[in-house]
Amino acid sequence: MKLLYFDDFRLGVLDGDDVVDVMPVVEDIPHIGPHDLINGLIERFDEYRPRIEAALPSGNRTPVSQVRIRPPLPSPTNIDCMAVNYMENGTRSEPALINGFHKSPSAVIGQDDTMVLGDVPASIFEGEAELALVIGKRASNVSAADAQDYIFGYVNFIDGSARGLTSGFFQMKSRETYAPIGPYIVTKDEIDDAQNLPVQLWVNGDLKQDFNTNDMAHNIPRCVEFMSAIHTLHPGDLIPTGTNHRGLNAFQNGDVVELEVGGLGRLRINVSDDLKRTWGRETRLELQEQGIEGTTPQLTGKYAP
Repeated sequence: MKLLYFDDFRLGVLDGDDVVDVMPVVEDIPHIGPHDLINGLIERFDEYRPRIEAALPSGNRTPVSQVRIRPPLPSPTNIDCMAVNYMENGTRSEPALINGFHKSPSAVIGQDDTMVLGDVPASIFEGEAELALVIGKRASNVSAADAQDYIFGYVNFIDGSARGLTSGFFQMKSRETYAPIGPYIVTKDEIDDAQNLPVQLWVNGDLKQDFNTNDMAHNIPRCVEFMSAIHTLHPGDLIPTGTNHRGLNAFQNGDVVELEVGGLGRLRINVSDDLKRTWGRETRLELQEQGIEGTTPQLTGKYAP
């Protein structure tokens, strides 16, 4: 099942090319806002799924092209991101020590929303293409062997980064608009093998990141085990599972960025920079092939060297 919010945060199911409004089915779930509603539905999904499926044939339908798609998880309690979690197509000799970081839920945006590159002296702004796990029930000290029981589904996730800021990960990762997700949540029964999915990211139509989730250094069950050992995870929480860094490139003003993880639809966002700074368009891999380490230097605009 593909769950999404649309227009004024009506909860819907994507059925073919239509969005079916399922608010009449779920409105009795206790909630004060859309974040409570989707988290409550996830927690009670075994109860509500048969009701939703029964309502689909007669539900109010609208072509998905005629609605505004909203973030499917407007405010997760936790966004726990894996760090350096890919083998980079065999270019890493061994896995990095398992690690992660917390990203602010207030950074969430959705389909056709805009990532804003603020007036800060970042060396570069990047966005990392990632598969994110959606937690389905309260999870504390979950073993890797049991991890699949705690996964509700999956969603596209872009991890926005303002590199080079002196105070580290907090300023780099948790800025407003730096957590695009969507366009919808796909329940795990629709994905045969989440550990073998293509991940592709385009900037202005040019393919930049192109890798597979089978290149993870620490697999999906281990991610759940690691994060749930640090603190309790709740229904609707996200675990973005990391990225292959070789295709990372500079996001800049006017860009249209699209991310598609196999089976999860295509997430599309815009990028805005009032300062209209520019960088080269090479990926990290393309620079390495030229014998250059690091990222493309800023070319023009405020803070350029």
